[in-house]
Amino acid sequence: MAERLTAREVVALVTGDFTALPPPASPAPPLPPPLPEGPIGWAGYAASRARAAARTGEEESVLYGRATIGGRPVVLVAFEFGFLGGSLGQAAGDRLVAAYRTARADRVPLVSLVATGGSRMQEGMIALAQLQRVAEATVRLREAGVPHVTVLRDPSTGGGWATVGAGADVVLALPSAQVAFAGSRVRPRDADPEAYTAESQWEHGHVDALVAPEDLRTTLALWLRLLTADGLPDGPASAPAPPPRALTEAAPPGSGWEAVVRARDAGRPRAGAYLDAYFTARATLRGDRAGGVDPGVECGFGLHEGRPVAYAAQDGSATRPAGFRTVARLIRLADRLGIPVLTLIDTPGAANDARAERAGAGPAIAEAFTAVAEARVPVTSLLVGEGGSGGALAMAAPGNTWATPDSYFSVIAPELASAILKRPEDQAPATADQLRLRPQDLVELGIVRGIVRRGG
Repeated sequence: MAERLTAREVVALVTGDFTALPPPASPAPPLPPPLPEGPIGWAGYAASRARAAARTGEEESVLYGRATIGGRPVVLVAFEFGFLGGSLGQAAGDRLVAAYRTARADRVPLVSLVATGGSRMQEGMIALAQLQRVAEATVRLREAGVPHVTVLRDPSTGGGWATVGAGADVVLALPSAQVAFAGSRVRPRDADPEAYTAESQWEHGHVDALVAPEDLRTTLALWLRLLTADGLPDGPASAPAPPPRALTEAAPPGSGWEAVVRARDAGRPRAGAYLDAYFTARATLRGDRAGGVDPGVECGFGLHEGRPVAYAAQDGSATRPAGFRTVARLIRLADRLGIPVLTLIDTPGAANDARAERAGAGPAIAEAFTAVAEARVPVTSLLVGEGGSGGALAMAAPGNTWATPDSYFSVIAPELASAILKRPEDQAPATADQLRLRPQDLVELGIVRGIVRRGG
């Protein structure tokens, strides 16, 4: 179990500059019976609140205010678990909505430090209805293009996880924290306890990174830099990301089969090498938020010449449905924030095994195609190796795709094309020539804009 920090302690970990804002006025009077026993007249509720206030020094389970992290202004929300389990009631909901509204009005990122057991039973359905208010505030924040980064502490369960936490753009978590919709007292008796941990949520793509408490400040500062640049833009980014330079010095291949052999060479630079050369700093988004992670696709945000760029990169393996959905997630987030996108293409094709089909290969590929097509921000693509059929094209920007000298792009692999045409296996090289898949062929066909060189 992770160490349970108070709200003030975790605030002190991430910033030395926090100014709490006063509790907002509730938008509507509480329903009868009136306070002090709460909106549903729960006997002893006032005494419970008084004890929680005396024990924690807080008036509610949520505090919020303005702060700076890494020199950047933010609106900061912190849950106090010691106050009735960090539960959400009407007053806590008022504070959350006010925090979202303030971040939107100030056009500064929202950072939430979550530790909650869920909705407050002593307020009945009035407490549960706060989740709808938070959901609406989330929509408004997204419409304004304002990023939200959350940190999941121990525990982060119930509606607080399912709205504030899981609704954030970037989800960080403290190691060993309980993170789950079901709280510890309402789970099935035979449930696997490991499924309710931050580590399990990370493994299955619901958490982007596990961050030790002592690293929170620097990690948040990096994410805020990557998501906001020098202030939120008023509209889509105007300039596309430039394509990376080639990492090898080579003339274009002489034949189609030579292009295929080069691209399949195990010693050829992979996407990771291109990312390392292109970015001075970067952080990754993990998973498709639907239980899937493709280790062969890396998505995230990085700094190129001081400018934030979102990236999605294939590593040369067959891309799985979770990979395509993660790419779509990345592009849509970058589009909301007005940050240009770079994609690195390198795959023999989409995974075509039974597991991939059951996971929705077709719909996932369609989602990636759609995300690229609907993006308002510029998307730049670089073919760095194999470009196998639709699994590669789904990552490609129409009109702004480039190629390295050791790459190829084809409607189908030459061996498979030969098999479909009922040709002998030794006809694959000749078929590769017929497919016109070399980088220079792609330029002539108008599929790519040009071939990048090592010197630029």
